[in-house]
Amino acid sequence: MLDKVGIAKRIAQELKDGWYVNLGIGIPTLVANYVPTGIKVEFQSENGILGMGPFPWEGEEDADMINAGKQTVTLKKGAAIFDSATSFAMIRGQHVQLTVLGAMEVSERGDIANWKIPGKMVKGMGGAMDLVASAENIIVAMMHVNKAGESKLLKECTLPLTGTRCVKKIVTELAVLEIIEGGFKLLERAPGVTVEHIQKSTEGNLIIDCEIPEMKV
Repeated sequence: MLDKVGIAKRIAQELKDGWYVNLGIGIPTLVANYVPTGIKVEFQSENGILGMGPFPWEGEEDADMINAGKQTVTLKKGAAIFDSATSFAMIRGQHVQLTVLGAMEVSERGDIANWKIPGKMVKGMGGAMDLVASAENIIVAMMHVNKAGESKLLKECTLPLTGTRCVKKIVTELAVLEIIEGGFKLLERAPGVTVEHIQKSTEGNLIIDCEIPEMKV
């Protein structure tokens, strides 16, 4: 079973040389720390950064240098800072090849709910709606089950949707899954996790059409 760092490391394996990548808050921000050797990607933050680096070491934080989740970040050499209007023009113009988002729920059709829990005050959807509507490729980093042990990979989302039929792949503490016609296709299982465990933890339709390899992290 993976921890949050393990999820980030596995998602980092999906990065391709030359991609522009947007990282959401939470687990996705950790992906910047694990870019595979030999490839170059540019991380974008919708508050107006292109060329975002990993988190700063303790004591080296700059309070004025933050990502969209208000976390302190670093800049790589050659990075650019610009206004949010320019940033969203980049997103809506489909100049970002990959978006990595967290989620509260994902449906077997690829719908995502990641911005609001009814009864809890939130400031708004943020940039997530634009990102899921515009990105060519969307990977969700999330926990497979909630604190009560209930599946977050569902037949239908119960929370307000951020986007519909947009998620391509999901990486959880238990598995790597791909959204295909008919449900969640199981691609890999986390170290020490059985297919039966993943089946019991997935409410939506789980598609298993071959022997499932253990992921390498």
